[in-house]
Amino acid sequence: MIKGEGKVIYIDPYLPGEDIPAEGMADILLITQEHNEHCHPESIRKVRKPDATTLVPESVGLEFRGDARRVAAGDSLVGELGIKGVGIEVVPAAPGEMITDHGRGGVGYIIELGGLRIYYAGDTILMQGMKSLSVDIAILPIGKASSMNEEDAAEVAVLLSPRVAIPMHYSPEAGDADPQKFRELVRAKAPNIDVFILDPL
Repeated sequence: MIKGEGKVIYIDPYLPGEDIPAEGMADILLITQEHNEHCHPESIRKVRKPDATTLVPESVGLEFRGDARRVAAGDSLVGELGIKGVGIEVVPAAPGEMITDHGRGGVGYIIELGGLRIYYAGDTILMQGMKSLSVDIAILPIGKASSMNEEDAAEVAVLLSPRVAIPMHYSPEAGDADPQKFRELVRAKAPNIDVFILDPL
């Protein structure tokens, strides 16, 4: 969840069993791919405001009620095309060959909010063209069941050179990745990047 300028944005909400207060309901929902960890119907229904706008990759087969828009990598919803005053760019995501049960055709997003450009990578590996992305905050997957491990994600962080890097898509309980290791790897090569580790739910 990202909050700013009076807007609440959820990316790939997965909140089974969680109660969402009214002030935590989504104005904008961004879905990166169809896999259940990213497109969880129960959680989507739970967090959506009646007038929420949902962006869904063209590859997702599920149908959505209300204001749901199909998007593809390369779409630029900024300026007058912005969603509720929020600029959103849709960027490619390539999950890599290690993921056999994830659908192809996923995307990532760059969100322009509060004067910041926030990059949510989705499931992706290091891709040609990433270096050209200009972002202030990079949210990158590090879980071994995801597309990148700590070393791969640190390489992407150094390439992007954001002000802040945030590791995501890992399970502390399963021990599938170590966010502290990611922090140390980033600091060793780019000490100017602040690595922020989110508290688990």
